[in-house]
Amino acid sequence: MDQKSLSLLDKIKLVTEKALEKKALHPILTKYQILEQDHIPFLIRMVENLERKDNEKKKQKQQQKKSNTFFNPFLPYDRDLFIDNIGDNHVAILNKFNVFDHHLLIVTREFESQESALNFDDFSALWTVLSNINGLGFYNSGKLSGASQPHKHLQLVPYPLAQEIETIPINNLVLSYKNTDEIVTLKELPFLHSIEFFENNEDKSCEELGQITVEKYERLLERLNIKIKDNKPSQNYNLLITKEWIMMIPRSQEKLNSISINSLGFAGGFLVKNEEQLNLIKNSNLLEILAQVAIKSN
Repeated sequence: MDQKSLSLLDKIKLVTEKALEKKALHPILTKYQILEQDHIPFLIRMVENLERKDNEKKKQKQQQKKSNTFFNPFLPYDRDLFIDNIGDNHVAILNKFNVFDHHLLIVTREFESQESALNFDDFSALWTVLSNINGLGFYNSGKLSGASQPHKHLQLVPYPLAQEIETIPINNLVLSYKNTDEIVTLKELPFLHSIEFFENNEDKSCEELGQITVEKYERLLERLNIKIKDNKPSQNYNLLITKEWIMMIPRSQEKLNSISINSLGFAGGFLVKNEEQLNLIKNSNLLEILAQVAIKSN
């Protein structure tokens, strides 16, 4: 079958299969458990082997030292991980070191900083993917929010994240606030955040959804007092986007007790590297951990 005629999801499955055969894709094996706290079924994954990813990072650092420039895995991106062109300014590629199956990166063709503001093109590209795949879109806006690469890229992980969780752990809590206010703050979450809901988006084009989303994004920035100067937000933040809502969380630090937290943490998913970190998570209030790396609400 001609690959051009395949659906986006079928392309992802086909490229994944070939990338695994060529050893271009390096899934990070994990085992997981569900930890229920505050009526949220947190998904805790523990890595079985991070050696390959750590070795790759060491190689990148060595290359940077030799060339006196940062190594950019997206320029050029690995052709074996390429899924499709997304509009004029983005490409979709597989995440080389994926914890979740079919984890996508939506990357700008030309270099743009991960710390620059998101725009209409970025959101239109995300909706091009999100309209075809039911999942969680997210953005780590800089180092403090868990970004590991300086080249602008949004991400998407398809549902389900685990067999026991239909979408993401916080989804039911967020949806319980639908039709309450235009911009919502959840009283259950002890950290600064804001949420807006999408209405009747089934019949809208990706461009229309991109425009709606950039307007919501700008309102959330304003509500959270994050200023834009020279196209750069004054603070790192995490952004979660589903087909039903968008949520922004300002960040104050990247990790707590060596546990790195990115957007997936605020969706209710934690990744730990060893038993020590797992025990720390089990003996902690997970919402308080999130509040420590975000900004505690009054």
